[in-house]
Amino acid sequence: MSPSKPLTSRKVIGVTLLLALLLLVVAVISLRLGAVSISTPQVGACLVEAATGNTAHMTADCRMIVLDLRLPRVLLALLVGASLSVAGAGFQALLRNPLADPYVLGVSSGAALGAILALLVQPRTTIGTMAAAFAGALLTVAAVYFLGRRHGHLDSFTLLLAGIITASFFSAIIMFLMASLPGRDLRGMAFWLMGDLSSPLPVRTGWLMLVAWMTIGGVYTTAADLNLLAAGEQEAEHLGVNVGRVKLVVYLAGSLLTALAVSVSGAIGYIGLLVPHVMRMLFGSDYRLLIPASALGGALALIIADTLARTVIAPTELPVGAMTAIAGAPVFIYLLRRKLG
Repeated sequence: MSPSKPLTSRKVIGVTLLLALLLLVVAVISLRLGAVSISTPQVGACLVEAATGNTAHMTADCRMIVLDLRLPRVLLALLVGASLSVAGAGFQALLRNPLADPYVLGVSSGAALGAILALLVQPRTTIGTMAAAFAGALLTVAAVYFLGRRHGHLDSFTLLLAGIITASFFSAIIMFLMASLPGRDLRGMAFWLMGDLSSPLPVRTGWLMLVAWMTIGGVYTTAADLNLLAAGEQEAEHLGVNVGRVKLVVYLAGSLLTALAVSVSGAIGYIGLLVPHVMRMLFGSDYRLLIPASALGGALALIIADTLARTVIAPTELPVGAMTAIAGAPVFIYLLRRKLG
């Protein structure tokens, strides 16, 4: 659906800055909350000291709780939330199906299977895990796309059914692999599969951020073409869109973003499905705004979910994927009834 009013660069910048400011506020609140509460001035002073390298007078709470425990989780939630949300927005645009997202299409399951196979072979190789997750995600996208075509055209119902079947099949393989794990590793793997942002990463988060934002930038280069694709592939081709190139970019970028997210956090559902819907309701369906809004909105949603996961029954933690499912299922039902009504 075309936006009702022409989109201006001023609106794109304004909405992006507003969401970025809201994201900053939520991130600071997340750094404050936990089993040990830390005041906002303390959090601010800690971040300033870390940024300036003035660590001589840094307190133990600042170093151990804020910098070593909470800040990496907030940054990882930002990375994963933005990646899944933009991947979902891209798949929904390309497949012209509002229910398409990495989780529903089975892409998350394919990436998780690839990551688990890599972890079983070489447990501490992050690059290998990401590469295997990317291969699993890409193969899943290709399989679902192939199964979803009928008489040369994509069928929405068949596509979703293919995604659900593929996800179920990969989940069965994952359960089989988990059954072969030693008992000491089984609980950790099960927790990771439900979404876990607490595991330390053997590579710097900055490098992962760079890959994610460059990939999101690649999706953004197709924003104008995705607007035209909403009318159909043939219509878009008549308007000068290179449909093959757009498909390739979005499929590869969506698979890479999903693989990146799954390889560091496990399979987290509903972010890629619901955040683009909410952003459309708030700001319209023009992908020149929807993509950056989805990225920031996904980061915002996952930081809130992770904060709740580690504070609701503190000091015990819940899987962040369980929190997104608990919150996401009712929201999805509401949006579905609102659309049908």
